[in-house]
Amino acid sequence: MYVLIDDGRGRLTLRRLWPWQRILARGAAARLDSALAGGARPEASIRLAARATRLTSTPFRRDLAASLRRILIAAGEPAQPAPARSPLTTRAPLGVSRPVRVPLRPVPIRRSAPLLADLASRLLEPGPVPVRGVAMVTGLLADGTGPLYRDAAAGDLAVLARRAADALTL
Repeated sequence: MYVLIDDGRGRLTLRRLWPWQRILARGAAARLDSALAGGARPEASIRLAARATRLTSTPFRRDLAASLRRILIAAGEPAQPAPARSPLTTRAPLGVSRPVRVPLRPVPIRRSAPLLADLASRLLEPGPVPVRGVAMVTGLLADGTGPLYRDAAAGDLAVLARRAADALTL
């Protein structure tokens, strides 16, 4: 696998992505996701490029969408079905594989249900998606102190979901 990396002179060069570089990027996933969600360019370093490649992959996006739909189901909102035209929905139905095991805040989730369902649908759309939006969704799901899991969390769930949805638009 190859990625484009900024060579420091304003040019992009094609570099090979070695397996050990992908492992290092996975170990620093939280930091790299935060940087990408903040607008860092994936071409800035080999680790950012490796993480961006993983985040924008079809299986990763499918898993994120499934997580969003499981959260909607656990909060008592029906998950909207994915569009029939999407080739990414050929696996088992989303929201069925495993139950949510962390305590959720159902009231803000219900209020933001259309936005969260829209995020899941956007992640399932075929074709490329901006890495910034995927990183924002990853951060929203992974932040145990965030509005999905805590009432007193900084940031409104609807605002964060809208920002992520806007960032997923090309």
